[in-house]
Amino acid sequence: MNEHNFRDRSHAGQLLGRVLQSHRDAHPLILGLPRGGVPVAWEIAHALDTDMDVLVVRKLGIPWQPEYAFGAIGENGISIIDRDVCASVGLSDSDIDAISQREGIELNLRVALFRGRQPMADVKQREVVIVDDGIATGSTMLAAIAVLRKLGARKIVVAAPVASIQAAQTIARKVDEFICLHTPEDFRAVALYYDNFEQETDEHVRSLLAGYGAREVHVPVIDSTGKEITLPGSLTLPSNARGIVIFAHGSGSSRFSSRNVHVARMLQKVGLGTLLFDLLTDDEAADRQNVFDINLLATRLERAIDYLKSHSQWASLPLALFGASTGAGAALVAAARRPGDVSAVVSRGGRPDLAGTALPLVQAPTLLVVGGSDHEVIGLNELAMQRLQCPHELKIVPGATHLFEEPGTLDAAAELAARWFLDHLPVRLVV
Repeated sequence: MNEHNFRDRSHAGQLLGRVLQSHRDAHPLILGLPRGGVPVAWEIAHALDTDMDVLVVRKLGIPWQPEYAFGAIGENGISIIDRDVCASVGLSDSDIDAISQREGIELNLRVALFRGRQPMADVKQREVVIVDDGIATGSTMLAAIAVLRKLGARKIVVAAPVASIQAAQTIARKVDEFICLHTPEDFRAVALYYDNFEQETDEHVRSLLAGYGAREVHVPVIDSTGKEITLPGSLTLPSNARGIVIFAHGSGSSRFSSRNVHVARMLQKVGLGTLLFDLLTDDEAADRQNVFDINLLATRLERAIDYLKSHSQWASLPLALFGASTGAGAALVAAARRPGDVSAVVSRGGRPDLAGTALPLVQAPTLLVVGGSDHEVIGLNELAMQRLQCPHELKIVPGATHLFEEPGTLDAAAELAARWFLDHLPVRLVV
């Protein structure tokens, strides 16, 4: 391999994923430009344990100089026209409309090809990383940036393995941060900086996106004042999902909990759907009493159960609960309250003792997973075991502390959870 070459797009994405680790806590949305940017974006999303989607945009090029763009269009009817450019080159309104219509048809076809009927991930007020496999002129990337600005992205980062110096300088002025691994002075073509630059197929792009096919959902709940509000969440359904696992995060976490996202990814790989949602609003979470209000958290989990069962496209799928820390106590209370709806429960580093009097009422098979070095929580789980009357087991992950931060320990916990769910969820396919 040449000193400045990448083996392939996956290798380039892995290298960018290391550089982007400082963005991990921001839980950015990774958007790949099809087709070549998607496998690069997939590796970055995997490295950061965060969400990914495809960003379909079309630049509006001047007919006699297609690389010179006078505007761009994107999903959700987004259209950006630079009237000064149009006037300077003599484009009439009818010219603009004709080009926009032609490109709009192509955009809709590509959206249907890569995403089907799924809506684009919501970028409003989020940090977004736009990814391509390389940038030559930068015109498509500039179109993508313009579309995201109009959609309300809070922060825009562009990441690419290689770019021409001119394109890099232009793009860097348009975004909050530009990350590029190689900007050669004698740039000629993106393909020259890869040992393997085979054309990406539509099928491969779709398969990569299927593993990150999260859809934005909003779970309706009632707040302390009696007002109906919604809590944001991310629902991912692999093809022929065996069931849906609802996550109950621990104190101080949210749907973006990196550990829960990592576990969810592993569950998705074995055919399990996942729902990660915020159990509390920002204002509610600011009150620490709510964070430890097991009854409130359990009620929010019940609302999530109701939400999933109210939608015909996934209402027939069996449901399970995965709780971490205090969320485990809430998951067990919810399971006790909804014995007909919850088929299995897994607690990771959890506090099942916080379920109190609900423990003997739990009917769903329950697995308690605790780190071998988390001695106090082991004791609390052993006490909870004595009160559970459902099928249950306690598994110790050697060397793990409470947060499962040690190498390999979180994967071990996720593998135990996956096996438990697959063993105890009824066999039922999406109808």
